[in-house]
Amino acid sequence: MADHVVPPLCPIPDGLVAPGAATAPFRSLVAIDEIPPGAMRRVSFGDLDLLVAHTSEGIVVTDDRCPHMAAPLSIGTLDGCVVGCVLHGATFDLATGGVLAFPTIGGLDAGGTYRPVRVPTGSPPRPEPSATKAHARALTRTRRMRFYPARIVDGRLEARVPVD
Repeated sequence: MADHVVPPLCPIPDGLVAPGAATAPFRSLVAIDEIPPGAMRRVSFGDLDLLVAHTSEGIVVTDDRCPHMAAPLSIGTLDGCVVGCVLHGATFDLATGGVLAFPTIGGLDAGGTYRPVRVPTGSPPRPEPSATKAHARALTRTRRMRFYPARIVDGRLEARVPVD
């Protein structure tokens, strides 16, 4: 029988533990063998959707919602530690929780600073939206990522999940 290699868990960036997760009970998410390197998977508990990602730095458990407009990150891309959202092209570093490319529609960052509309390289310019839509975009905030403490027990990934 071959030795089973247990992947490392990526440390949670300072200050980015999900609300209620620090003291929540551990819940079983998935068999660790079901998340090979480079894979992402959604695991749901009621209306809480989690992203389990096997990054180049280890396993990460975070919300399966883009911090911009809540699109599922699990159907996006994963390159090393960088997860990409399919909705507005934002990219986030799962090792640091940082925004690498702001969403293409612009808006407020987590600190409240406005970021303008971004046109990806090679894309045609976009027409300006109506005044109401432009105002809504300008007030849409990209929040900080939130992570869930995790552990591996008996070949299964568990995370502290604050749901009933």
